[in-house]
Amino acid sequence: MEILGIDVGGSGIKGAKVDITTGTLTTERHRIETPQPATPVAVANTIKEVVQHFDWKGPIGCGFPAVIQKGIVRTASNIHESWKQIDAVTLFSEVTGCSVKIANDADVAGLAEMHFGAGKGEDGTVVLITVGTGLGSAIFTEGKLLTNTEFGHLHFKGDIAEKYAADSARKREDLSWKKWSKRFNNYLEELERLFYPDLFIIGGGASKKFEKYDDAFTVEARVVPAQLLNEAGIVGAALYGQ
Repeated sequence: MEILGIDVGGSGIKGAKVDITTGTLTTERHRIETPQPATPVAVANTIKEVVQHFDWKGPIGCGFPAVIQKGIVRTASNIHESWKQIDAVTLFSEVTGCSVKIANDADVAGLAEMHFGAGKGEDGTVVLITVGTGLGSAIFTEGKLLTNTEFGHLHFKGDIAEKYAADSARKREDLSWKKWSKRFNNYLEELERLFYPDLFIIGGGASKKFEKYDDAFTVEARVVPAQLLNEAGIVGAALYGQ
């Protein structure tokens, strides 16, 4: 079965048709730059362009960078402030003419990794952290997702954790991978103290450089890079859209 998966990001809105039985993209990804400012109407119209590119009429799954409750956008920490309390499901469905399901972007990336990637077959507690401009999170126990965790916003080191340990902090403070990895390890130690996971999966842009810091971890849980990389958001969104 094919579903159109769409991944809404701060710099780009990407989509592809996905075979949800295998987790493979059945088309090339199509990417359009995220409009600035990324207001609800502007983003909805860009998603419509992605849908029209594939001449798509079926169900759509969408990963979105915010807390989503029953289709309503509840937070706007990394998107335009005007998104708060917007019914994104209704908006996207009306603009595209398709049935749309929407979930937090890290949650759908986690779904993809649990079904087809580094978390496949894991029965215990798994925490996925996406490392980029912020720190996204998803947690699974016995394969079941607890939605809308915001572990990147935990109070940590005098601020929220992503200000201290995200990849944007490494770039902003011009930290070496070694210095940054000590910070990130401290953050994982805090998550381990709170949740005692069996496995950490590291996703997002920093997962591509995993070999630069894979020896930094002192947590008891295993720490592995995500396997689906740039496709995780699209594949997971499609899974959620079924």
